[in-house]
Amino acid sequence: MRVFILVCLASALITAGARSFLTRHGLMDLPNARSSHAVPVPRGGGVGIVLAFQSAVAWILVSCAIPGRLAWALIGGGLAIAIVGILDDRFRLPRWPRLAVHSLAAAWAVWCLDAIQPAQLSNNGELSGWVRRCAAFAALIWLTNLFNFMDGIDGLAGMEAVCVSGLGAVLLLRDGLPNEAQLSLMLSAASLGFLVWNWPPAKIFMGDVGSGFLGFTLGTLALSSSKTNPELIWPWMILLAAFIVDATVTLLRRIFSRARWYEAHCSHAYQHAAQICGSHARVTLAVAAMNIGWLFPLAWAAWRYPAAAPLIASVAVIPLVYLTFRFNGGRERFSSDVIPQD
Repeated sequence: MRVFILVCLASALITAGARSFLTRHGLMDLPNARSSHAVPVPRGGGVGIVLAFQSAVAWILVSCAIPGRLAWALIGGGLAIAIVGILDDRFRLPRWPRLAVHSLAAAWAVWCLDAIQPAQLSNNGELSGWVRRCAAFAALIWLTNLFNFMDGIDGLAGMEAVCVSGLGAVLLLRDGLPNEAQLSLMLSAASLGFLVWNWPPAKIFMGDVGSGFLGFTLGTLALSSSKTNPELIWPWMILLAAFIVDATVTLLRRIFSRARWYEAHCSHAYQHAAQICGSHARVTLAVAAMNIGWLFPLAWAAWRYPAAAPLIASVAVIPLVYLTFRFNGGRERFSSDVIPQD
């Protein structure tokens, strides 16, 4: 508990320092037609999450509490994602250099973990193993970018990280994986420290440095735990379903409608919901309630009854798909007005 508090405080203090530095040097996110804010806000506060969590990983590694391969997957890949995120926050990099770094970080993590083992009882075992590794590689890239897509209103990405990593830690601990549980809990603490400053109305934005790092780290933790118990991948997917469904459905609808899906936009369901509610906080709290009251019990059930996990996951996502369509995910915003801030 003391380590949790220390990581949370470290993240909050680093975020406060980043806010002061960014404001003093005029490094602000200025409102534009796609923005959900109406006043300039410093961008890049996710550095607090990165430094606090990476410090915790290094400390746990030195104490020999986690495998070295897992630590280096988190440290090496996480730092690469964070550095390209800092550069993108500052200089607005083209998408291809960012994608290249994301791909290298994902390949590094999969190689370090060797999370998906080839099947041992099949003539095509080695081929199956490579297919699964490629799936893990693609999933890591998608999660890295998914958190960036979903970081569009105050508090949402930070709250999602607090909930998913905190609730994930409970499942990992119950599954007999205390080391992975400790790492997941430290990520929750670092995210909570940042959330103090990002709660609506936000005093600082996470930026790509934080959003990409969170997606990559959660994906790496999910792959690591699946090495010991492959059935844990279902609970992880259920816990992340709020973000996965909105981002995936929105992207597919934009592709099918022939919109410029690869460009920045403001057509996610959560953005429409915030505009309709007139509040960032209400939507963020609603997603938190959904994580705790709906997705976590189903993730627990999927862990408890692994044979039924695919069916349970389907039950989990059905109302989320409905809500994404209900709030017009993938369609342009109803008006040109920015989403009112709390």
